Amino acid sequence: MTGATRTRGTRTAAAAAAALALLGACSPGTGGATPTPGGTSTSALAPTAPAPAPASPAPTSPVRDVPTVTVTSVEEVATGLDAPWGLAFLPDARAVVTLRDAARLVVVGLDGAVTDVTGPGAEEVAAATVPRGEGGLLGVAVVPGAAAGGPVDLVLYLTSAQDNRVLRATLDGTTLGPTRAVVTGIPRGSNHNGGRLAFGPDGALYVTTGDIYRTALAPDPGSLGGKVLRVTADGAPAPGNPDPASPVWTRGHRNVQGIGWAPDGRAFAAEFGQDTWDELNVLRAAADHGWPSVEGAGGAADGFVDPVAQWSTDEASPSGLAVTDEGVYLAGLRGETLWRVPLRPVDPAALADPARDPAADAAGVGTPQPLLAGEHGRLRAVEVAPDGSLWVLTNNTDGRGDPRPGDDRLLRVRVG
Repeated sequence: MTGATRTRGTRTAAAAAAALALLGACSPGTGGATPTPGGTSTSALAPTAPAPAPASPAPTSPVRDVPTVTVTSVEEVATGLDAPWGLAFLPDARAVVTLRDAARLVVVGLDGAVTDVTGPGAEEVAAATVPRGEGGLLGVAVVPGAAAGGPVDLVLYLTSAQDNRVLRATLDGTTLGPTRAVVTGIPRGSNHNGGRLAFGPDGALYVTTGDIYRTALAPDPGSLGGKVLRVTADGAPAPGNPDPASPVWTRGHRNVQGIGWAPDGRAFAAEFGQDTWDELNVLRAAADHGWPSVEGAGGAADGFVDPVAQWSTDEASPSGLAVTDEGVYLAGLRGETLWRVPLRPVDPAALADPARDPAADAAGVGTPQPLLAGEHGRLRAVEVAPDGSLWVLTNNTDGRGDPRPGDDRLLRVRVG
């Protein structure tokens, strides 16, 4: 770690988890923080006082408070994938998978059949992509609004000879039409290229980027490196951005590779640490998450936003991320674990308050729970399938893993 980075080295992962559990115990929905109707304890009323009129029920969060889950089954959907990276579901429940080093896309059917995507767009993507280190063909997302069985628009994140960029093209069956640039000029490097794409509940496209080992890029509002960007599906800065002329939504990130939304609107992002702490963050417009000044928790006093959960870097290295109504699931590379962070209900009124103390976000999650630890090797991506299961990509053929026969795999994981 660089000498300029401050960490909380005396805080163990267990202590961090305990702190999160303590905060979670005070969150709405647990009993301790829920006021009685009208805000007055019934014991304070005089015996002769008339009974208060019943209050309207407070709005409830769509999040279920489920402290732990159990993996009930793991099935192989597809095998033999070459360094898979991105995963997105089409309206007809098929999945699109990007292959980082091969610079190709494949479509995986519900029966496990793997079909190459061809066409002029596929050829353009292959020609434009320059795989090196962690760069290559990375994220993929489906533009909302398409009907099942018809053509759909995809956005793709790739590393070119000049930059990291986002392209858009129409997929019809397994044929990709011509591409057009949506976002260009994202700094590229051999490592820390970010690369995840996702459409938020607001309809905007969120793009995660990395600092490419040039740490000064992360806090610089004029750079697209070390950021979460928010744009329209055509690449313009999305309405409501902190700077209307800029795509930058949040800054101070080292390498964000996972993003997703809880049913109540909370935006979560997974981030690689350097030497000490990997992070799960809640994103808020204009927030600075502290890199390179701080790694992990400990920056709130200086105006940085602390993570809501953290792990030592050998426990996680979180890449893809998926959110259900009861948990945030993070695919761990170095940790070879599917981490689940339980969600706790949060007062909707508090969520709508932009001035709310960011530290209160930690009360909205519980103690992280490890799943599939060491069972399938490195895990790169996780998405919620249309049937409610989790589809998980292994990543043992990316040059850093220990490939097993049949790697890499697409797994269907069910939890209960």
